[in-house]
Amino acid sequence: MKKIINRFIVTAASVVFLNGCQEKFDEYFSDPNRPTSVPASLVLNGVLNDVFHRPWDLTQRWSQFTCCNYNYYGNQEYNWGGATLHYTTLKNVIKMEQEAKAAGAADLNPYSALGKFFRAYFFYQMTMRVGDLPMTEALQALDNPTPRYDSQKDVFKQILTWLTEANADITQLINNADVSLLGDFYFSNDLRKWQKVINTFKLRVLIALSKKENDADLAVKTKFAEVFNNKLAFPVMEGMQDNLQFVYNPTFNKYPINPDNYGFDATRYNFASTYLNKLSELNDPRVFIVAEPAGKKLKDGLQPTNPAAFVGASSAMDLTDMSTKAGTDNGAGFLPGEFSFFNRKRYYSNYTAENTIIIGYPELCFNIAEGINRGWITGNAEEWYQRGIQASHSFYGLKAGNNDVYFIKAGGSPTNAADYTKYTINYDWAAYYSQPAVQYAGNNAAGLNQILTQKYLAFFANSGWEPYYNYRRTGVPAFAAGGPGTGNSGLIPKRYQYPVSERNTNNANWTSAVQSQYSGNDNINAEMWVIK
Repeated sequence: MKKIINRFIVTAASVVFLNGCQEKFDEYFSDPNRPTSVPASLVLNGVLNDVFHRPWDLTQRWSQFTCCNYNYYGNQEYNWGGATLHYTTLKNVIKMEQEAKAAGAADLNPYSALGKFFRAYFFYQMTMRVGDLPMTEALQALDNPTPRYDSQKDVFKQILTWLTEANADITQLINNADVSLLGDFYFSNDLRKWQKVINTFKLRVLIALSKKENDADLAVKTKFAEVFNNKLAFPVMEGMQDNLQFVYNPTFNKYPINPDNYGFDATRYNFASTYLNKLSELNDPRVFIVAEPAGKKLKDGLQPTNPAAFVGASSAMDLTDMSTKAGTDNGAGFLPGEFSFFNRKRYYSNYTAENTIIIGYPELCFNIAEGINRGWITGNAEEWYQRGIQASHSFYGLKAGNNDVYFIKAGGSPTNAADYTKYTINYDWAAYYSQPAVQYAGNNAAGLNQILTQKYLAFFANSGWEPYYNYRRTGVPAFAAGGPGTGNSGLIPKRYQYPVSERNTNNANWTSAVQSQYSGNDNINAEMWVIK
């Protein structure tokens, strides 16, 4: 008995000792300088940064605005692999909402309302890249590491629901004078501006569903008309001042092309013919703002103020051939290249260049014009079509009458203002619009083609993937394909593959999704539901 009692005493003492050690360990392990929570406004700031899509990246080449002519920096090939998805950002959206509640916010608050918009925005980006997605069971961490996939149709239905709810929530918040939003560097915490973004984005989503316009579950035409016909309940953007856009500054957040970014030395990147040649064909004054004339055209006697002097290269061209014909000048000015480089005065001589539109008023105008053209709503398509073009022209600072444009002198330094020659162009809206190729052809196929073409032109260096999504949906404008520069056996792909991590960690659900959509082949050339 004595031995048992002693053993008990020793054991009990050990437990006390170990518990004490654990408490000490927990105390020492805890970092008093490391916060256990953060303000919702700080998390919002990170989410807003992820909403932004950087211009002058591969997406711009795949949308056939620009070409890289130097293999050290890349190419135009469409050899796509696994998509980049936004589940990490969506986890931060959830964290933002939780932190707002933890700080005492009501169930309905500005962060919860914007959270619904962010869900809609990021799930739209993801589903447009791959198709079906984990949604209903996603973002549950260890509680469900293998979420099932929702169909793309169900994803779109939920996106539209989130947008409707976000609009209603913000209306209620505004009516209750609850504007307790902080951390918004886009609109300085103005919920009214965000409400316009939400409804403008909703029209983008509905236009993306044009091939499903007769689907009774989606009610695309009804929902489009609901927004258009009731601006009080569903306010949308009213001008360029309402754009959701990223504004650069010269200290940090510099424009991607700037004097410190030596990879962008003008001669490594020329314009693509899909974009620039269309501007040239239409005698569009935007061509003088975004590009420099091709050196060979000037050598042949054309003036820098002649739109025909601006030439882009086919995105399907062999890269070696493009590099040779681009004729990198090594400081010799325009000569002898066959293609136009970007305008160094606008894009390379400073650190701010132009704002990057994420969701903008010109797109809204063209979406409304398309809705009228398709018969979804009643209105004047030509008026909205004109508004869209004029809004895009205003983005580049074009005004009625004489406008100064600048092109670099032979051997000039892009950062030296004295090394540019000033030219004057006359901007006459009436003359531009009177051209048969520009003047609206009516609510028919030709008119729709014009709307889609001008929408594409307005997307240059803006709106991320949207130019490609619109091409994939409509085939307008016709992308260059079939040559060695395209890769992917000369085809423009229709989707990304799922990330390899999804195949490895969620294989059963991934296999089922790929089988139901693409007959078991996670193929970048397969058609997803939304474009069938």
